[in-house]
Amino acid sequence: MPERLTALEQTTLALDTARTPAIVGTVDIFDPGADGFDYERLIGLIRDRIRYVPRYRQRILGVPGRLADPIWTDDADFDLTFHVRRSALPKPGNRQQLRDFAGRVLSRRMDRSRPLWELYFVEGVEHDRFALVGKTHQALVDGLDTVDLIQVLLDNRPGEPVGPEESWHPLPEPTAVEMVAGAVTEGLRDPARTLTNFQHALTEALGVAVAVSEAVGFGGQLGEVAADALRGGRPPNRTPLAGFVSEQRRVAVVSADLDDLRAVRAEHDHTINDVVLAMITGGLRAWLMTRGETIGPASSLTALVPMSVVEDPDTAEASSLGSRVAPHLMRLPIGEANASVRLHQIAYGTQAHKDSGRAVSARVISDIAGFAPATLHDLGVRLTGDLMRRPYDILITNAPGPQEPVYLGSARLAASYPVIPLSSGHLLAIGATSYDGRIFVGLNADRDAFRDLDVLAQCMTDALEELLDTTVRAKAARTPTRAATEQAKKRAAAKRVAKNSANNSTRNPAKKSARKAPAKKAPPQQRDQ
Repeated sequence: MPERLTALEQTTLALDTARTPAIVGTVDIFDPGADGFDYERLIGLIRDRIRYVPRYRQRILGVPGRLADPIWTDDADFDLTFHVRRSALPKPGNRQQLRDFAGRVLSRRMDRSRPLWELYFVEGVEHDRFALVGKTHQALVDGLDTVDLIQVLLDNRPGEPVGPEESWHPLPEPTAVEMVAGAVTEGLRDPARTLTNFQHALTEALGVAVAVSEAVGFGGQLGEVAADALRGGRPPNRTPLAGFVSEQRRVAVVSADLDDLRAVRAEHDHTINDVVLAMITGGLRAWLMTRGETIGPASSLTALVPMSVVEDPDTAEASSLGSRVAPHLMRLPIGEANASVRLHQIAYGTQAHKDSGRAVSARVISDIAGFAPATLHDLGVRLTGDLMRRPYDILITNAPGPQEPVYLGSARLAASYPVIPLSSGHLLAIGATSYDGRIFVGLNADRDAFRDLDVLAQCMTDALEELLDTTVRAKAARTPTRAATEQAKKRAAAKRVAKNSANNSTRNPAKKSARKAPAKKAPPQQRDQ
């Protein structure tokens, strides 16, 4: 019998609506290299590698009468060119145009009658580059049997050979009679399964309530109640980060040298993850102040920060990554004005995870085969669909990647920005990926609520500069100067001579008295002229 969807996957599907599509996005920018790279090469590479992620050729099929959970089944009409689409930016193809394109694409839900993923090959990016804008449904990647497609497409060396085209034959789709018979048999063998099916049917009904509320315009009230019943993760207070989510998105990006973050880490003896969270916290603080928000010394936001943990050796299922992603709620001290103190407070908040003995180092994660950040972001977002009853203000994912270049065929990956989806009641989500000496931060926000998203992006850049000002490296920095020419040296010498002469003249009492002598007044008739 085909594999059934888990409770978490069904909750994710229930919360996948027009306003909150359950899509994890990526914006990857590539240098094509001397050999070039085109759409046909991408199709050939995916045809060769998709065998390693068979779920990317499966769709979801419901059981008649909802007698059992839906199943994953091979898509007999699978069409790779439907999922891998070709697009182009108008000239000049700058970053703003690419962000607008990503915002539009990632705002749209996917067709549930097909495998739940899409990939856009975007040509015309400035500096003779191209981009891949990926869409992966939260239910697709589980970290056990399925990793993100991007992870299996990227290699450590350019020009890895592409194998011969695989002869793939989908397994026959079970008939309605077979699915009903299988559901009845499962119920007889395991009576507890009946209660589980009822609970999952209730989950599906609540998801329908969310969708209906959005469609008929009940002001979101019914949908909010249903979403709260499913997730329970509504923000604890009405901040600019909380509100009714629209159907449109706005994307912004931030990038920085990883060496800058390492300098801050070395100065304060914390982790790169701590520095990233401090940069985001400082940016949020400054952005809120630009909006005129009142921020007291004790003000804070609650962030859901997924973190990698060592697998339980007694677990029945081992993940393909060698580690798991667990939720971690922490306080972001936006009320703290001092950048160093803010960083120390964040490090204190993550210390419990470090002391648990289950924390996985960034070096271990970055050594995972392929480009693991894509999968790690998927798994981090997947946690938000769990039945988590503790509310939070913002979701922040941070995934370390390899510190050497990786390649899509012969094309080198130049930048990778994660785009984390919004859930009900949350207007902003942030993802960060470190790769090849840089860190790339993607900001995904509700388009109507965040017309000033670029301001937040700039505030985050400024927050990193503020952290750098606390380091020894910043204190030792000097403004570079150019070597003076011979003429400049002569002019400088002449100025020194003149200056010395002036100084000597001030030491001559006679000249000094002469300078201080009052000027003679002109006769009255001369003054009146």
